[in-house]
Amino acid sequence: MVVATEEMAVYCFDTLVAHFTGDQPPPPAFEDGNHPLFVTWKKATNGSEPRLRGCIGTLEPRQIVSGFKDYALTSALRDRRFPPIQSKELPTLECTVSIQTDYETAEGYLDWEVGKHGLIIEFTDPEYNTRHSATYLPEVASHEGWGHMETIDTLMKKAGYHGAVTESLRKKLRVTRYQSTLYTMHYGEYVAYVKKNRGAAPTINVVPVVNGFKPGH
Repeated sequence: MVVATEEMAVYCFDTLVAHFTGDQPPPPAFEDGNHPLFVTWKKATNGSEPRLRGCIGTLEPRQIVSGFKDYALTSALRDRRFPPIQSKELPTLECTVSIQTDYETAEGYLDWEVGKHGLIIEFTDPEYNTRHSATYLPEVASHEGWGHMETIDTLMKKAGYHGAVTESLRKKLRVTRYQSTLYTMHYGEYVAYVKKNRGAAPTINVVPVVNGFKPGH
């Protein structure tokens, strides 16, 4: 089974840094394959809990080299919930890469484990007969402190449903559960990796950024 690795997170940082410098990112140090994947950017300042800055991916299998390259930029720059990440934010960022595995049809909306399973729900609005679907990655419910019911109800709202959430509607949900393998890297860890393996820190605007600080600042 493929697992998310340090090199995948490095490649996402390489891709974002290259976007800001106008260079091409170094070639990836991992093998290609076809898997569903997500890239998540979070921002932490002054020791605070990291806050989401962008998260986009696909639940359909695709080539992971081109996938991580595409979604590293899409999640950083084109997540409509947030303004595009700027180069000055790089030292505060952490990147989580995830690869989705083990898709299973759940027996019902309670047939999954918090912290283990991600969810895909599909259902029809009983009033307007419109189709809705949405997903939560496996880490969402545990991070938010949600149980099964709150996770399902908020996921229905995420899917664009604004009607009453009833038990009969919950029981009509088509629920697919899946698992993820994750790797999270902070920018400071990325800098250390680049220095160790390439001999120099990454450069933004020609001024090297080392552990979040510019020389002389």
